[in-house]
Amino acid sequence: MQQEDDWDRDLLLDPAWEKQQRKTFTAWCNSHLRKAGTQIENIEEDFRDGLKLMLLLEVISGERLAKPERGKMRVHKISNVNKALDFIASKGVKLVSIGAEEIVDGNAKMTLGMIWTIILRFAIQDISVEETSAKEGLLLWCQRKTAPYKNVNIQNFHISWKDGLGFCALIHRHRPELIDYGKLRKDDPMTNLNTAFDVAEKYLDIPKMLDAEDIVGTARPDEKAIMTYVSSFYHAFSGAQKVSSTQTTPLPISFFFFFLPPLRETPEKTMAAMQQKLEDFRDYRRLHKPPKVQEKCQLEINFNTLQTKLRLSNRPAFMPSEGRMVSDICNAWGRLEGAEKGYEEWLLNEIRRLERLDHLAEKFRQKAAIHEAWTEGKEDMLQQKDYETASLSEIKALLKKHEAFESDLAAHQDRVEQIAAIAQELNELDYYDSPSVNARCQRICDEWDALGGLTQKRSEALQRTEKLLETIDQLYLEFAKRAAPFNNWMEGAMEDLQDTFIVHTIEEIQGLSTAHEQFKATLPEADKERQAILGIHNEIAKIVQTYHVNMAGTNPYTTINPQEINAKWDKVRQLVPQRDQALIEEHARQQNNERLRKQFASQANVIGPWIQTKMEEIGRISIEMHGTLEDQLTHLRQYEKSIVNYKPKIDQLEGDHQLIQEALIFDNKHTNYTMEHIRVENQILTRDAKGISQDQMNEFRASFNHFDRDHSGTLGAEEFKACLISLGFDIANDAQGEAEFARIMSIVDPNRLGVITFQAFIDFMSRETADTDTADQVMASFKVLAGDKNYILADELRRELPPDQAEYCIARMAPYTGPDAVPGALDYMSFSTALYGESDL
Repeated sequence: MQQEDDWDRDLLLDPAWEKQQRKTFTAWCNSHLRKAGTQIENIEEDFRDGLKLMLLLEVISGERLAKPERGKMRVHKISNVNKALDFIASKGVKLVSIGAEEIVDGNAKMTLGMIWTIILRFAIQDISVEETSAKEGLLLWCQRKTAPYKNVNIQNFHISWKDGLGFCALIHRHRPELIDYGKLRKDDPMTNLNTAFDVAEKYLDIPKMLDAEDIVGTARPDEKAIMTYVSSFYHAFSGAQKVSSTQTTPLPISFFFFFLPPLRETPEKTMAAMQQKLEDFRDYRRLHKPPKVQEKCQLEINFNTLQTKLRLSNRPAFMPSEGRMVSDICNAWGRLEGAEKGYEEWLLNEIRRLERLDHLAEKFRQKAAIHEAWTEGKEDMLQQKDYETASLSEIKALLKKHEAFESDLAAHQDRVEQIAAIAQELNELDYYDSPSVNARCQRICDEWDALGGLTQKRSEALQRTEKLLETIDQLYLEFAKRAAPFNNWMEGAMEDLQDTFIVHTIEEIQGLSTAHEQFKATLPEADKERQAILGIHNEIAKIVQTYHVNMAGTNPYTTINPQEINAKWDKVRQLVPQRDQALIEEHARQQNNERLRKQFASQANVIGPWIQTKMEEIGRISIEMHGTLEDQLTHLRQYEKSIVNYKPKIDQLEGDHQLIQEALIFDNKHTNYTMEHIRVENQILTRDAKGISQDQMNEFRASFNHFDRDHSGTLGAEEFKACLISLGFDIANDAQGEAEFARIMSIVDPNRLGVITFQAFIDFMSRETADTDTADQVMASFKVLAGDKNYILADELRRELPPDQAEYCIARMAPYTGPDAVPGALDYMSFSTALYGESDL
């Protein structure tokens, strides 16, 4: 059937029409939904999830739709509405501009259009009167039924019904005892409408779908609302069978006593039995009733013929006995047809009820099976004791999992309630297999209660375990936070107590002693901290023992344990007295070192200034050069002798220095002089006094150090002998060589100690090389003045030397007679010969 689309072409509904449609369509839907035990309140809201829409289609069609989605999400709602729209389309209805999304979104216009489509298809389309159907058929039916009423003129489904007389005429035509039509007035539409609406609702089971005020107050009532309401009257009154009056078979008078099959309302328990009843009733109508209809018609013909013949014969009319008049038979026939209609409606309703029961029973079985499958194994899962050996993180995971299960359990509460509600409805509708349904429902409810109890117990056990483990975890964390620094302190203390300290002064050892005393003063407080840390561990052990907690592992925050803490504490206590003794011994050693420093300083502070003074005096001789060179050399010889005479004091200082080195003393605040400094200055003094060059001094030092294998600063007899041989001394292993070496040893080691100091070595070497070095130095000086010539001029000497020294040299030089001689050339070699002798050159 082509859907009417007036509502679809309008962009907006007329407010009055929309109000009428809402009320009418809602009442029409509820007139069917109440058969399923439910109803709607808001037509565009209550159909949004598609569930009641599908139920409405099942009730009015008597067919079962696809299984609806029970989810709450938009996609589930759209799926359900699409299933309903697909079912409507399967009935040959063309849906125009109606989509599931608009219904789900609560679009009032689309929802009302959809309901009107359903009404057209299931309440109006099948109406057929004299080869007209649907709207035209319904209008023709109304016109035929109200034709005898002169003040009623039904031409449409809007203004023709405004005075209310059309509704009253339909009721009076079929049930005249319900309305006193003669008292109705056309100018009182409110009374007429309310009378018709109230009577139809009370006696005809037609719900009140319209408001009198809306119809009277609207210029043109909504056609769809009027059609929907009028179609209910058609379905209420259209069950009477039309009786054909074309039969001509004579009927005997015994027709008044004919017996019809009993129409007893005795419902069967099963659908098959009720369908058999319906088939028997249809056999009655098809086989047994038609002959009776013919008998009734023939009886009326016979009665009329008899009366005509009696009147023509001038005989009195025949008067049947009371209750056997034709009118009595017609009235009885009318009551029979009313009974037939009621019986047929009862049969159909009972079949629908049994269909509903079968549908409910199947729904019960499906929901029960789904629920039982879901609950399978849940009790065993809830009775697990897995939390007893779980860690805190595992407990939290179990709690999250249990919370998810509780949410799932709560979600299934609705299904359990639905199962119980269906079972209750099956009982109320007298379902034949109610005992098994009740037993299964009871099992489900008992199991549900048991699951609830087990869920609560498990939740409490998990929460209790979580609190205990959180307490233990906090104690673990506190233990770790306090144990770590305390353990670190003990390790640092042990390291410090075992550390081999290196000190060089009495002040340093006193500082270490003071620090150690301060450390010992902290030990009582440290012991209190140790006891507190061990107390935390004991508290954990007490909780574990009291509440029977099965600990899955050790402290996750630290690897330190009480045994390790106690062991390290005992080690610290053992090391403290050992440290005391070490500090005492070091203090004594530093006191001895301080005595050695002072002893060395008292001599060094005298020797150092003396050497400095001598160096300055020798330096002045070289710079001022007063007197002749012989005088300067004499002065140097005198300084050399004084240096040699001062040597015992330096040797004594060397001895004190040796003691200081053996004691590993590296600094001395009592003097600015070190032995190395005095040695260097003494060597420089000796060199300057003896006329030793720097190169010679470096050579002597290198030779001495080379043979000083043990780096003691002295040479043994054999080491000294090897050193002399390396320097070119002829001390071979013969009698003459041994005698020469013995002579040298008596010079360098007069006390026969068996060791030769570097100073003694330098003194010996300076004496051995003094003259040669002096001659060489003089020749080197003259070569510089002569510019590397073999001669020197008198003017050059006077220009470069002081006058007295220049004249001294010129007087001792012979004229140069070499091949490159020039006038006034002097032979400076003759000066060296005159001064040092031929052998020295």
